[in-house]
Amino acid sequence: MSFYAKLKALNIELPVVAPPAAAYVMFAQTGNTVFLSGHLAKKDGKIWVGQLGKNVTTEEAKLAARAVAIDLMATLQSACGGDLTRVKRIVKVMSLVNSTPDYTEQHLVTNGASELFVEVFGAHGAHARSAFGVAQLPLGACVEIELIAELA
Repeated sequence: MSFYAKLKALNIELPVVAPPAAAYVMFAQTGNTVFLSGHLAKKDGKIWVGQLGKNVTTEEAKLAARAVAIDLMATLQSACGGDLTRVKRIVKVMSLVNSTPDYTEQHLVTNGASELFVEVFGAHGAHARSAFGVAQLPLGACVEIELIAELA
C-alpha cells in the first residue's frame, strides 16, 4: 500500500504547510538528507498549550505528538516537491516535551509521532530518536518535534 493510501486509510489529510514563525526555514536539504525544523503541537489550528506533570496527561500529549507528526509529514511532502514517495526513510526524530522536573514519560509522549511514522512509512518509518523534557517551549506548546529524513 502506498504512503498516500495509508494516509487515506487512517483518515489523515495533510494540512497546508504553515510559514515559519521566526527567522528560519521549514526545512533545509543537503544532498539526499532533509532536516525539518521543529513543529509545535496544534489543536483545532491553535498551539496546544500545556505542561506534562501539571495540566496535560501523557495520553493527551501522545495525541499532540501525533498531530505534530501529521504537520511534519506535510512539510516533508513540501520538501519532496509534493511527492512523499521520494521518502527513502525517516532517519531521526527529536522530541521536546514541556514538562515538570518530576515528569518522566517523555518517551511515551513521543510514541504518538513515532508510531504514526511507522504506520504510514512501514519499515522506512522506523527511526533513531531522542525525547527530552524541557522547562518550556515556544508559545507554551506541550510538544515540539523535529525530523531528519533521507530522500530518493
